[in-house]
Amino acid sequence: MNQGVTAPRLRRAYFECRYGQLHVHNAIPAGGGFDEQTTLVCLHAHGTTGRSFLELSRVLGQSRSVYSPDIPGCGESDAPPKALPMAGYAEAIADFTDSMRFRQMDLIGVHNAAGIAIELALARPKIVRRVVMIGAPILDADERKSYKDLSAPEGLTLGATWVRATLADWRGESRVALVKQPLLLLRPKDSWWDAGGRLAKLLPGAKVVDLPEQEKRVLETQSALVAKHVTHFLSAG
Repeated sequence: MNQGVTAPRLRRAYFECRYGQLHVHNAIPAGGGFDEQTTLVCLHAHGTTGRSFLELSRVLGQSRSVYSPDIPGCGESDAPPKALPMAGYAEAIADFTDSMRFRQMDLIGVHNAAGIAIELALARPKIVRRVVMIGAPILDADERKSYKDLSAPEGLTLGATWVRATLADWRGESRVALVKQPLLLLRPKDSWWDAGGRLAKLLPGAKVVDLPEQEKRVLETQSALVAKHVTHFLSAG
């Protein structure tokens, strides 16, 4: 952390959504947020929780409020009564963001949750300002079929398994093409490397940063690198 910069306050709290309580990790600028930049909402990959953004929040939370909810069914958030489509998870997150009355917000979505971020951007086009994807799960029809046939990794909770399954039916190619907000893709060498290569064709205005030396856990292992790219992108407009 830069010398002379005051660390943000790190908090956790519960908020209501249509499926019960949503557990949210929060970083608040030390000054109280009166001069802060646009609020950032971070959506984690299916095998993790909002806590995966802790180190990133320590950096980005110096100048903006950062909210990292546990997606319903993951971490300490209540689960929905059944598996949801991608847009269903976006609706649950929107319950939280609507209740907070954000004038504007930026989004980060990791792996599967990048799809949730896309759906939220489409559902709230006047509120969502910019979108960051870490990994782009834009699968074609054959890849979706193969993904559906794969067994879920051992150790996932039922709720996390449901979040993972959203990709099997999500038509990412057509949904991403509808996004009007500025979009950044950080493309580590992970399972979505080839799929992420399609983004430039689907959304010519998107900014793609290839990170071939990094793997899928780049958020946790290289938080400073992620923060650098995200800060530059979010500060551009």
